[in-house]
Amino acid sequence: MKRFFQNTWGWLDDRLGLSDMLGPSLKHLVPRDAKWWYVFGSATLVAFIVQVITGVALAFSYVPSSSQAYDTLKFITDEAPLGHFLRGLHYYGASAMVLMVGAHMAQTFLFGAYKYPREMNWSTGVLLLAFTLVMGFTGQLLRWDQTAAWSVVVAAEQAGRIPYIGGWLASFILGGTTIGGATLSRFFAIHVFLIPAFIFGFVFLHLWLVLRHGISDPPKPGKPVDPKTYKKEYHEELHRTGVPFWPDGAWRDMVFGTALIIGIVVLAIVFGPPPIENPPDPSILQADPRPDWYLLWYFAVLALIPPQIEGYVMILAPALIGVILFLAPILGSKGERHWSRRPWSIAVVLLSVLMIGSLWIAGAKSPWSPNFEAEPLPASVVGATSGPVARGAQVFHDRACINCHLIESLGGRRGPDLTFVSDRLTESDIIIRILNGGNNMPAFGNTLKPQEMEDLVTFLQTRRKGARPAKLAQ
Repeated sequence: MKRFFQNTWGWLDDRLGLSDMLGPSLKHLVPRDAKWWYVFGSATLVAFIVQVITGVALAFSYVPSSSQAYDTLKFITDEAPLGHFLRGLHYYGASAMVLMVGAHMAQTFLFGAYKYPREMNWSTGVLLLAFTLVMGFTGQLLRWDQTAAWSVVVAAEQAGRIPYIGGWLASFILGGTTIGGATLSRFFAIHVFLIPAFIFGFVFLHLWLVLRHGISDPPKPGKPVDPKTYKKEYHEELHRTGVPFWPDGAWRDMVFGTALIIGIVVLAIVFGPPPIENPPDPSILQADPRPDWYLLWYFAVLALIPPQIEGYVMILAPALIGVILFLAPILGSKGERHWSRRPWSIAVVLLSVLMIGSLWIAGAKSPWSPNFEAEPLPASVVGATSGPVARGAQVFHDRACINCHLIESLGGRRGPDLTFVSDRLTESDIIIRILNGGNNMPAFGNTLKPQEMEDLVTFLQTRRKGARPAKLAQ
């Protein structure tokens, strides 16, 4: 059997020249000390390969039509063999790819590996990060549910604010003037063909640059980068102490990549894919769309921007971040690489993680979003099962007050907590606020019937510390 495989490999190698093509790449020298910190780049590639394989498998059943996309995705999830598992693999593969490319960028920045002569390595990595996020966003739209519909509306709104070309960009994103079948077809083409093509091209360029300039050696304090001498010193050290990438340097990549695949598989089996919401209907304004977790922090940014400056932030913030990332190797192409001599680099990474983490937590809680699924208050919270207090609690639910206000941790968080509202406001204050509204609260003066107003105020007046009786009032 061994002889059979040797003969087969020899025949293929003789015809295709595989050894001549792959040999130099696999045998190129890498720094001996380039260990576990260097596995994130190859892990990103592994996650991308998982995305390609699972994406192709899902595309066999998915129909990118506004009239069929939702139903075919339901079919894939609920009926197709291994469809539920494949969607889970694709979802957690996307999450893994975002995490790995982010970790790879952070490690490269901390190690100063963007400095001479690897400036273009960094630039291609920045573009791959952008392509990864765009692929995640466009993939979310292909679910063709309420979140997908509102996400693309938000994207078109943001693009539309760009001076001069905003209208054209918004029209391009929507495939016209409104969301519809053309929007889905456009995002399907971008997600399945355009972005993967860009990623393949830039991955090839990125790897070629790595082979050309070599993997950066671990930084050492007091050993700055001098463009005049760096290449000579690097290659002399590499020839003296370097090891072949295969197998000496590659085994860690293989171990970590295998662990990553196992993790994706376990998550897909245990948790499955994200649920599919209701079919898209832009006419329904009572929606609570939120993107996948890796874009949730940006969702929080858009929600928290003061209205008077949101246009500037939407346009300038992404542009400024992109400019800073691209300028990093130009402004700092030489000098110290070790993070102990560049404490500001540690601060930048920590502040970025803290900022994104804080915004992610805010986005997960989303106190600015009404709770459209709030249930009526139970009798144990109302303190009565009949009479004006019970009727007022029912008005509180029927008129959607509970969607924005909490009472004993039940309801929404968009407005003030009303658990003890009568300790803060008098009866007249409560009536005035209900009639006239305020801030984001609508005025109910023209919608509430006199009896409803009376019952609602009666109920809210019971909301004070120690006011609720031990037994339910009858």
